[in-house]
Amino acid sequence: MSLHLPKTATAVLTELTGEPRPESALFLVLRDAIAYRLEKITAALKALEDKYGMSFEEYRERWEREDRPEYYAYETEREFLEWEALVTRRKRLEDLQAWLW
Repeated sequence: MSLHLPKTATAVLTELTGEPRPESALFLVLRDAIAYRLEKITAALKALEDKYGMSFEEYRERWEREDRPEYYAYETEREFLEWEALVTRRKRLEDLQAWLW
């Protein structure tokens, strides 16, 4: 498979990475982008773990096991769904990262 990049994109990739080969430079940028996003997701997950004093797995078990009115509050449900999405996104990015390494 061949990838054709505009000359400006090739120049930016070369300048950004110091790699003269566009394919290699693009690979480096993808790895860096995944690592950056994983750092952001990890920080967001840590904030939720600190707020609730537990991991998402523990929180999900409690969520599914207990029938408490506050679990149906908009903010609580929204945070649960956001937390779940972050965990899912982290897993997908970790899979991509393993594939690229």
